[in-house]
Amino acid sequence: MIDYQVARLFGPAIFEASKLKVLFLGVEEDKHPGNLPRTYTLTHSDVTAKLTLAISQTINNSQLQGWYNKLQRDEVVAQWKKVKGKMSLHVHCHISGGHFLLDMFARLRYFIFCKELPVVLKAFVHGDGNLFNSYPELQDALVWVYFHSNIPEFNKVQCWGPLKEASAPSIGEEDHHRQDEGVAIPQPCQQDCECCFPPLTLSSIPWPQEVPNLGHQYQPYDYRAENGTQQSHNL
Repeated sequence: MIDYQVARLFGPAIFEASKLKVLFLGVEEDKHPGNLPRTYTLTHSDVTAKLTLAISQTINNSQLQGWYNKLQRDEVVAQWKKVKGKMSLHVHCHISGGHFLLDMFARLRYFIFCKELPVVLKAFVHGDGNLFNSYPELQDALVWVYFHSNIPEFNKVQCWGPLKEASAPSIGEEDHHRQDEGVAIPQPCQQDCECCFPPLTLSSIPWPQEVPNLGHQYQPYDYRAENGTQQSHNL
């Protein structure tokens, strides 16, 4: 039963708008995230098969309470950041750590999170639709995905390319993930400045492990090549 629940995570890799519930908590729907902190907290219910997306200035911890959520740890948290004047979306996933069941299925959880992330990103874009209608350039922002795990193999960060590509389905042999080679993860200015925002971090979630030093260049991420598949997603 546990491995079946772990394998599901967010269910089939198909985005259904009717199953998405959106909560705006203390943020304006069309306020630019470069001026006001903007964080996405997405959770899934196996009981209702619905997704809940909270759009707020900080993590919506009320979504993460209770034994079920602490057992599953299937939440995805994302935060918009402006680094040296350039916007990017930073997405965090809990792969393993915290209890032994997550450790047992770390490889499966990593595979499923990768498979489901386009659906998650699609939920962000759909749920925050007024923002993207007001600022369509945010669709060109790079998506950085942090996989937190107490197992070094799965404790890593990947660039999935522009949001409009990372949230789109794969077609044939074309990979919709990262297209830019040699892109370094955004590093904020070392001194006080007005080009980096927000100063907040996602430290309020007890991630099992911080991702390693991220100061080097990242090579393209190809999900299908890594997993030996040619699957496409129907979002």
